[in-house]
Amino acid sequence: MKVLLINGSPKANGCTYTALTEVAKELENNGIETEIFHVGNKPIRGCMACGGCSKTDGLCVFDDDSVNIALKKAKDVDGFVFGSPVHYASASGQITSFLDRFFYAGNVFQYKPGAAIVSCRRGGSTAAFEQLNKYFTISNMPIVSSQYWNMVHGNTPEEVRQDLEGMQTMKTLGKNMAWLLNCIHAGKESGVKLPEKETRAVTNFIR
Repeated sequence: MKVLLINGSPKANGCTYTALTEVAKELENNGIETEIFHVGNKPIRGCMACGGCSKTDGLCVFDDDSVNIALKKAKDVDGFVFGSPVHYASASGQITSFLDRFFYAGNVFQYKPGAAIVSCRRGGSTAAFEQLNKYFTISNMPIVSSQYWNMVHGNTPEEVRQDLEGMQTMKTLGKNMAWLLNCIHAGKESGVKLPEKETRAVTNFIR
């Protein structure tokens, strides 16, 4: 089993990476393979809602940034952790544009556990955390929680490592993700089937 951890910070080895590394370490300790994927620090287009991804096997029609690279990886993993720094009490612009297209184009997320983590100097963490979790709740994904909201505090990686409660929260998150993945695997092995999917009902409020 494998978990893909997405680093949505412009800084490849900053505070968000420090938190993701702690999650990944605990997953590895519990027998789960991991990969930390950096979205990069180059511009990422926002989603145009053009629908072109429905004709390209779940890939975005824009192929000049990191989104399609991650979508190809997403097909072969069993769970996800998305990490972001807090910018103006929100997830970073990079990860927001990335995830809008990642989830709009991708069709490989259903029933795969997801978790979000955020990193901030001081405030705005809960708003950013809530924003990221909404991608899971519209995609039939089980959400993995920890002993506290999944956040760390600090202005540098060194300061983040001093946030003992935050780092323990990351460690517990890794344990909980590994446990849930093993439960899902055991269920599949014993013949537990996925929920039956119904034809989606769409209701517009203006007629």
